[in-house]
Order: sequence, then structure tokens, then C-alpha cells
Amino acid sequence: MILDALLKNGARLARAGEFSQRAVINQKMDFTKAEAISALIESKSEDSVKILAKQLKGDLSNYVNKIRESLIEILAHIEVLIDYAEEDLDPNLLNTILDKVDSAIKALSKTLNISKRREGLLKGYKIAIIGKPNVGKSSLLNSLLSYNRAIISQIAGTTRDTIEEEIRIGTHIAKIVDTAGIRDANDEIERVGIERSKLAVDESEVVLALFDGSRDFDSDDEAILEIISSIKDEKKVFILLTKSDLPQVIDLEKIKNLHYTNISKDDTDKVIDLIKEYLDTNLGDDELILINKRQVDETQKAHDSLIRSKDLLKEGELELFAYEINESIQAISSITNPFERDEILDHMFSSFCLGK
Repeated sequence: MILDALLKNGARLARAGEFSQRAVINQKMDFTKAEAISALIESKSEDSVKILAKQLKGDLSNYVNKIRESLIEILAHIEVLIDYAEEDLDPNLLNTILDKVDSAIKALSKTLNISKRREGLLKGYKIAIIGKPNVGKSSLLNSLLSYNRAIISQIAGTTRDTIEEEIRIGTHIAKIVDTAGIRDANDEIERVGIERSKLAVDESEVVLALFDGSRDFDSDDEAILEIISSIKDEKKVFILLTKSDLPQVIDLEKIKNLHYTNISKDDTDKVIDLIKEYLDTNLGDDELILINKRQVDETQKAHDSLIRSKDLLKEGELELFAYEINESIQAISSITNPFERDEILDHMFSSFCLGK
């Protein structure tokens, strides 16, 4: 009734993100803090809350300002070289500029690498369970979730599609993906499921590769080994030898070069401990992390412009060098103040919660 009375007398409901948008327009906060507010509301883990709280305090703003000031200083130096090219200038000035460019490139590269490597801290890690049919993937999923999410059967190929569920592991949020058993299938539906299994592996940070210790090692297991070999340098892979409570007949020579863990249907805690220990190592220290694609893209643009500028400086193309430095300044500055046009800001804030 109060709201109805207010609306009838000229008031209106706040639009999505309007309070944050007004704060940005009126320079009460920069865009990084507004993005942190939005992401903080949606966050699901302690890890993401800690990272976003740092950005809300201004850590990213300070980082951007520091990089920007360094680039402006570089630009000032190069303008002197362009304007007074015929004067006797310090011969070491070019080397000084080059050192500053290298320093900025190194700082941006470090931030990009850390942000990409620790993306799971914010969005949640994706963990794929792979193995040949009837190796115990669905049983492991159900055990991790503590309820029967996937159908379990002695019939091979029961799981035809990927099954995804969220689980909390320590302070982390993870999405566990049970995949279709990987084998040489004749069934078209099963083949599609297997392709989705391989896609799930590509999109995951962690892979649980299962081998049935109670069955002979066969060509389907060889296919899993090939997948492990192709991803071992990019992802964390845990080799799990399942059904350890049954007589073991698998040829261990096939996996002798791999570190594996024996598990049975009652060893869920062992698997969780393995995953938690690994994810905890990704927490790292207090290094800065970019929290969304926009921030990563703009930082990448700034980085790429600096790479190009370095080559131009070595070739003596001072005007083109200055142009690339300007491009880099604009890209890094847009992280904190992306646009001046209100209609573009309207679009960017439209995904925020009502009012906020």
C-alpha cells in the first residue's frame, strides 16, 4: 500500500543497477567496484567473496592507475623525442623507455596468467569423471553428491549424456560432470554422448580418470590413456583404480608410469581430499585477479598494444610507437571507466540486481 501510494504520487521503482550506475556516473566509485558489487551478490564460495571484497576495496583500481601512470610517463618521454629529435638528448632515454615498456608488459602478462589460471576460484571449478563404460563413474558421482543422481546399472552404456551437479569442496564450489563411457560405439545416440564427454574434458580444470581394477585392461582403457596423455600438461588428472574391494585383475604394467589411487564405493572422502588438496594450492597469495571477461579482454588489448609498440620503438617508428602506447592507455583505463555515454552504461548495468 505504501509503495502504491508513492508510485501514484510520482515516485518510481529503481531500475536494475541504478544506484551503482549513479555512483559511477557521479564519480563516487569506478566501474570495477560496481562490478564487484554485482558479482559479490551472485557469489557462491568463500574464495570468490575474498577476491571480490579486495576489488571492492579498490585493489584493481589502484593497479590500473599504476599501470596507466607508467604508460603516460612513457608517452611523455616519447613526445620529447619526437618534438626535439634534432636536439642533443640523453642517449639512454630510448633504453629507459624500453625498460618501462618491458616492465608494463611483464606486469600485465602476470595478471592475465594468474586470472586465467585461477578463474575457477570465482566461477567454480569443473571436474570431469571419465572412463570406459561400467567402470564406476556414476557410482562415484552419486557418492560425492550423497544421493542417487545418476542411474546405476550393470548394463554398459547406461549414461548417454553428461550429468552436471554442483558440490562444495572445502571453501571451493565445483561442478562435477559424469560423462558417458568412452568406447568405440555403434549406437548413434551413444556416439553423441561420447563426443559430449570429450567436450566436458576440454572444458574442465580437473579430470578424474577411472580404471576398473576388477577387469582386464582393454582397448577402451587405452582410449582413456590417450586422452590423459593429451591433457596431462594442461589439466590436473587424478587416476583412480576403482572396485578395490573386488579381486584385482587389471594389468598394472599399463599404468605403472602414472600415479594412481585405489578406491572402492566407500572411499568418497579419499577422492574429496585429493581434489581439495589440489584446489587449495590454487588459492595462492594476495595476487590480483581479474573477475570477468571484460576486464580480461581490456587487459589483453593493453598488453598486445605494448607488444606491438616495443617492436616499433626498436625500428625507430616513434609516431607509431606513441599511437600504440595511446591504445594501451585507453584499453587499461576503460577497466575503471569504460564508457562516457549513458546509454551504453544503461546496457552494462541492466544485468545487475534491481536497484543495486
